Amino acid sequence: MGQSLSEPETSKETAFCQNDYYKVGSSCMQGWRMHMEDSHTHILSLPDDPGTSFFAVYDGHGGAKVAQYAGMHLHKYITRRAEYGTDLKVALQRGFLDLDEAMFNIDDLREQMSGSTAVVVLIKDNQLFCANAGDSRAIASVNGRLDVLSFDHKPMNATEMERIRNAGGYVEYNRVNGYLALSRALGDFGLKRNQEKKPEEQMVTAFPDVEEREVTEDWDFLVIACDGIWDVLSSQSVLEFVQDEIAQGLYPQKICVNLMVRCLAPDCQMGGIGGDNMTVIIVCFLHGQPYEQLVERCKVAVAKREAKAKKRQQRKSSHSGDETVAGSSDVSTKEEDDGRERNGRVLEDDSSGSDSERSDEARAPPTPTPAVAVPEGAATSSTSLTSTEKKDQSKAVQDDESLEQATKSSHKDKVADDDLKSPQPYIMDDDTSEEIDLK
Repeated sequence: MGQSLSEPETSKETAFCQNDYYKVGSSCMQGWRMHMEDSHTHILSLPDDPGTSFFAVYDGHGGAKVAQYAGMHLHKYITRRAEYGTDLKVALQRGFLDLDEAMFNIDDLREQMSGSTAVVVLIKDNQLFCANAGDSRAIASVNGRLDVLSFDHKPMNATEMERIRNAGGYVEYNRVNGYLALSRALGDFGLKRNQEKKPEEQMVTAFPDVEEREVTEDWDFLVIACDGIWDVLSSQSVLEFVQDEIAQGLYPQKICVNLMVRCLAPDCQMGGIGGDNMTVIIVCFLHGQPYEQLVERCKVAVAKREAKAKKRQQRKSSHSGDETVAGSSDVSTKEEDDGRERNGRVLEDDSSGSDSERSDEARAPPTPTPAVAVPEGAATSSTSLTSTEKKDQSKAVQDDESLEQATKSSHKDKVADDDLKSPQPYIMDDDTSEEIDLK
């Protein structure tokens, strides 16, 4: 986990913006870390491509400079690509590599043993592209159900390990060369020195995976966050948390704050879980309608989920004396509730969406044998050492009362709850409202 503070720094930088199509909230918190190393960006309308939206989270490690530079410039490198007008997937992939090369040519960035994850969501003409390098993550709620938009890049994943070894590296203690706990990142130039390999073939590469979706009126919201959130809660748990909060009428910026409080460890003795920097962006889809319509949709989704949970519990209780019947009931319930397929993938309620949980084979073509299971200033920057993926959720999940007490112990919280319940048209602390459509 690295060094920790004696008490968490719980002051938050929180922002809000909206237009006819999106209602966006963001917040970040240093937490137990010695320094804040995350950065994030939300731009409702790109200056170089009006009408196209750009949202991104960057989780720095070894320092904040790479994450901050990416937060200010990555969107510009993407829109400058010749492929931008014809092939957005390629433009995103090459834009990531172009930014990485540009940072390598800056002495101050090249000499640092630091880097950053990057998870980007770009929406243009109702086409959504999610580009990811590292273990930050983006998920969507579509008609109340989970759609995982990115996959965590960990050294132990089969395809990642193969690339690492082919580039002359090794994996030790679940880390690249025993050092880095993720296998794709911006920066980290000390692990990109094989002159015989292309940038996308290096031990650690900035080359992102890109997922594509069509945005329809069924889309409810996005959650984009660093691993300080995902180490504590699974993708499904985060979706349900946000869904519950929207159903209560809370605005996305307030929900971001509540989610970080939920994930914050009550002390620094939890092996790093809940002790990382935290950054969250929540993008609510309005589809030209009032926010209250999304609130009503989430109420319906919550009611359906609770009814299913009650039905499942009743089935288990009614068959408690017959293990065989109970087992078949659980299977049928799971098939009914969780076995829906979207974009070629079966979504599991308890999956985090990481490669380590879904496995590379699950994304590979099927085989006969079963698989093993803002312009400058437009960026909103704050600054997190990437923590190793921890799956023991039972240790991480403490009751809300303890977490709230830990947060209240700090008198540095800059954000009043009353302020978060009403729209505040600004983006973080820097003055970028003139570059973002805030209708």
